[in-house]
Amino acid sequence: MISLTDFIREVPDFPVPGILFYDITTLIQRGDLFREAVRQLAEKVKAWGPIDLIAAPEARGFIFAAPLAIELGAGLIPIRKPGKLPFKTVSKSYELEYGTNTVQMNIDAIQLGKRVLLIDDLLATGGTMEACRQLVAESGGQIVGAAFIIELLFLNGRNKIKMEKIETLVQYEK
Repeated sequence: MISLTDFIREVPDFPVPGILFYDITTLIQRGDLFREAVRQLAEKVKAWGPIDLIAAPEARGFIFAAPLAIELGAGLIPIRKPGKLPFKTVSKSYELEYGTNTVQMNIDAIQLGKRVLLIDDLLATGGTMEACRQLVAESGGQIVGAAFIIELLFLNGRNKIKMEKIETLVQYEK
């Protein structure tokens, strides 16, 4: 199995001073590595049983959710910033490590009981994914678990997300 860690660039002071940003663009610009990341995600989540839908927050979550949905034969639910979806929406606000944000999903995106996998590129404080989890659960989705490319262990994001199954491909201790 290819280790993806060597292909993730560290960018200091982005998006604000004091934040070390883990940049996936150096990973996804290589087709072989992008394919490998999607393959590794698929391998980890297939054991969780059938997946009807994949829900992902914009924008980097979409990068991995779309090819993973194709790989797993699942549908895709975009979770977006306010004002980006043209239909009626449900919303959740949450805190980031450097501010606050709100996410929205179409009110009719999930039919009752559909099995939903949550995907994003990064698990930091867990605020974004917990807001996504709440949107899906309140809309009647059965949450299978969540998967990420990167996890920042020192921010304890797993503790905020209220689900048992969480998988990551790369973990950073600091």
